Amino acid sequence: MPVATPQQYAEMLDAAQKGGYAYPAINITSLTTANGALKAFAEAGSDGIIQVSTGGGAFASGTAVKDEAYGAIVLAEAVHRLAEKYDILVALHTDHCHPQKVDSFLRPLLDESRKRIAEGKGPLFQSHMFDGSVVELDENLEISKGLLKECAELGIILEIEAGCVGGEEDGHDTSGLPAEKLYTSPEEMLQVYEELNGLGRFMFAATFGNVHGAYKPGSVKLKPTILRDGQKVVTDKYGAEAEMDLVFHGGSGSTLEEIRETLEYGVVKMNIDTDTQYAFTRPVVSHICQNIEGVLKIDGEVGNKKTYDPRAYLKLGEQGLCERMKEACDDLLSTGKSIYKK
Repeated sequence: MPVATPQQYAEMLDAAQKGGYAYPAINITSLTTANGALKAFAEAGSDGIIQVSTGGGAFASGTAVKDEAYGAIVLAEAVHRLAEKYDILVALHTDHCHPQKVDSFLRPLLDESRKRIAEGKGPLFQSHMFDGSVVELDENLEISKGLLKECAELGIILEIEAGCVGGEEDGHDTSGLPAEKLYTSPEEMLQVYEELNGLGRFMFAATFGNVHGAYKPGSVKLKPTILRDGQKVVTDKYGAEAEMDLVFHGGSGSTLEEIRETLEYGVVKMNIDTDTQYAFTRPVVSHICQNIEGVLKIDGEVGNKKTYDPRAYLKLGEQGLCERMKEACDDLLSTGKSIYKK
C-alpha cells in the first residue's frame, strides 16, 4: 500500500482517538531505519508514522551536501516506494522545525507537495511540525495560523507545540529552560484551540514535563493530568467534538502506566527516537565486539569480509529497531489495529 492519502491519515487519527490508542512516530535517517520501521508496523499489524527531523534530513543528504530539506525529500520519496510492499498504512511527518528554519526546511517541503499535487499525486508529507515553543505563545500562534492555512490547502496536517519539551535531541536543545516551561497550562491549551480551530486540522504537542533523551523509568516527572485538565477546559466550552489530537514528545524514561494514561486524554501520536537509536546500535556493537578479529585487519591479517561488510551488521540494527518499534506498538495499543483495507 502506498503512503496514506490525506483522507486515510485523517481516518487513522480518528480511529486512534475513538479507539483509545496512539501511533508510534519514529524518526528515520536512512533506508535501513526506514525499512526497520516499515517491517515493525507490518509485523505488528499497526499503522504508523515515519518522521524526519532537520538533523535527519541533513544526514540523509550526505556529509558533502548537508541539505536538511533535500535529505528529507530523498527519504520521503524512498518511503513512498517502499511502503507499496506492505499491507499497513504509514504517514510521513517532519519533526521540530523552529521558526528560523521555516523558510529553509518547511517551505521547500511544502513546495514539493505542491508539485506532486499538481501532477495528480498526494502530498509528499502528510503532516509537518512547526515548533514555535522557542517564542512567546502569541507569536507562536500567529506563525502557526499562517502555516496551518497553507498546509490545509494541500491536505496536510500541522503539528504545533506550546510549552517546551526539555532536554536535548537531534539539534533540539531546551535543557536550560526553567521547569515551569515544561508544562502547558489549561489556559494555553484553550488559546491554542480557539485560535487554530477552523483553519485546518492540527495536532497539538502540549507539554506535561516531557524531556528528550535517555532516562531511567520513573526519573522523568510527568504530569499527564495536565492533558486531561486542558482538554476538559476546551470540551466544557466547545463540546466533546472539540477534543484535540495530542502528541507525546520525549517518551524515553516514561513508565507504561504513564504512557497508557496519556491515551485516555487524547494522545494519538508518540514520538520514538532515543530508544530506537539504542535498539539499532546495540546489536551493531555486539557484532563488532564478537567479530573483532574479522572486522579489523589485525596484525596484518586480511580480516573476514563477511563480518566487515556493512550489510552484516546493518541488518542486525534494522532488526533491533524493528523489535523496539513492535514493543512501542504494544505499549500504545496500536498492535493489530491497522485500518488498511485491501
